[in-house]
Amino acid sequence: MTGRAAIFTGARQPFQFREYPIPEVGPRDLLVKVRMANICGSDIHAWEGSFPGGTFAPGTILGHEMAGEVFDQGERFRTDSTGKPLKVGDRIAYSYFRFCGQCIACLHGDSTCPYRYEYRDAGPDQYPHFNGAYAEYFHMDRGFWVFKVPDELSDDLVSPVNCALAEVLYGLHRTGVTLGDTVVIQGVGGLGLYATAVAKEMGAREVIAVDRIAARLELAEEFGADRTLNVEHTSSEERVARIRQWTGGDGADVAVEVSGAPGVIQEGLDSLRQGGRYLWVGNITPKPAEISPTTVVRASRTIFGVVAYEKWVIPRALDLLVRTQAKYPYHKIVSDKFPLDQISEAFSVAAKREVIRVGLTM
Repeated sequence: MTGRAAIFTGARQPFQFREYPIPEVGPRDLLVKVRMANICGSDIHAWEGSFPGGTFAPGTILGHEMAGEVFDQGERFRTDSTGKPLKVGDRIAYSYFRFCGQCIACLHGDSTCPYRYEYRDAGPDQYPHFNGAYAEYFHMDRGFWVFKVPDELSDDLVSPVNCALAEVLYGLHRTGVTLGDTVVIQGVGGLGLYATAVAKEMGAREVIAVDRIAARLELAEEFGADRTLNVEHTSSEERVARIRQWTGGDGADVAVEVSGAPGVIQEGLDSLRQGGRYLWVGNITPKPAEISPTTVVRASRTIFGVVAYEKWVIPRALDLLVRTQAKYPYHKIVSDKFPLDQISEAFSVAAKREVIRVGLTM
């Protein structure tokens, strides 16, 4: 038996499909039948060629934000990461990375293992071939985290869990959103919409959403945003002034950067109160930002950079979706869907950045 994979061929080039033999599973392995995979912002950067050289080489399988079902399993992979029994056909959410367990970050229990993508970076021409989301299968071993999906959650709701939702849930946990906080969300794409809902669920008194697309700001209100600021109609100085006005002159308790635009960093700092906290998630490509360090030092502000998360995050993300899916329109996160056969067209649509998330169905 073989399975198809969409192969990245170079910056802004059409994907090519290749067939690979479906790998046999060892005692500690699991083979996933991918049901849906999404195009994350980092995937768009990779396709556009804006990552440093060698990060995503032509000939690899892109994609990481996905969900699937158990297709085959080894005898020592019969439970998920919480101990629940797993069987063929069960839908699962799972990490797209695994920690090495031997580096300085793993030694200290940090979620920043620099080798967490080695499994993916091996490329599909090496066994077990299926190590990216844009393929019919995904192979993993016991180093990955796997969680059975509640029946009441659709694939549309589950597929963004292991990246967009998990990242902001863990980031806001690290940053420490507390009861009564005012939170500014810079950018309300997929991550920003999740961050809005999560901040409200964590007890934020007020969430202020900032974006340049009016439709996204309207959607942010459906996710719990109390106020919005349109970048197209306001200057940076005006936005900072309004945030201070809305917070009694003090500034926000927390700001969250999920826009991916380096130029918004100083604005985020200026929006914070004395002792405020700033979460950075969106700026993942090596683009410089000019900031004034004194706005951090003299105001005793704290910056948190988050690029991965811990094991407990995915099951709590699934639980959040179950408890609040009638409260927030999570189904609107994956705003457009294409079959895997149309992946090149799907990337062209996603790269315009006018949609929230593009999903690929298998």
